[in-house]
Amino acid sequence: MIQFGIKDIIDILIVALMLFYLYRMMKNSGTLSLFYGVLAFIVVWVLAYEIFDMRLTGGIVDKFMSIGLIVLVILFQDQIKRVLADLGTHGNLRSFFRLFRHDKHRDSHRAEIMSVVYACMSMAKSKTGALIVFQRKMPLSDYEKTGDIINATVNTRLIENIFFKNSPLHDGAMIIADNRIVAAGCILPVSHDMSIPKSLGLRHRAALGMSQVTDAVCVIVSEETGAISVAQGGKITVKVSAPDLERILSNALTF
Repeated sequence: MIQFGIKDIIDILIVALMLFYLYRMMKNSGTLSLFYGVLAFIVVWVLAYEIFDMRLTGGIVDKFMSIGLIVLVILFQDQIKRVLADLGTHGNLRSFFRLFRHDKHRDSHRAEIMSVVYACMSMAKSKTGALIVFQRKMPLSDYEKTGDIINATVNTRLIENIFFKNSPLHDGAMIIADNRIVAAGCILPVSHDMSIPKSLGLRHRAALGMSQVTDAVCVIVSEETGAISVAQGGKITVKVSAPDLERILSNALTF
């Protein structure tokens, strides 16, 4: 008689959670078809090795599974780093406890957000290209080092001056963390997702790439059209209005 207890339920839940994180990771990186291939291998391995006791077939698939795991770790090391960093920051616990106390940074967050919104509106009118990255739970120190350290208060005019076409820092990304402009002229990882529309340029690809490997929120102002876009969680939203930008940033920076 088959025994099915609480340990088996926990075992199933752990496997389901691992598959869910793997699915989300590959979906964000644009390799969802690879996830289905991995899932097919797992199904074949379970059927052949565990259920039907096909030792030869199961053994071969088992070897492929071992090698495949190493390949996945190599291919998705940035995404794995993001997941582990997200789990290690205890951001969800901080959000829970903040429900029971007054957030003294609320006013400064709003001032920061509105400064960026006003700057983006102004740059959109003049079709000045810009890429602004907001740090959330995951530290961005490695990307800050690729640019010039600013360490200044978030200010509308300063943002516009940094992205002015004749400025030496206008081509890179600006990183904002803890209500400060930490660095500018930073280099971001570029997404190679083939589903990105060809009309979107390098700034959009860099913003999307950054949102795939970190939990940061990236705001882009197109130099060609003046349209404002937002990249977050491996997805990009184009033609964002000023009120929507304020709402997105307010929701993203409250954790």
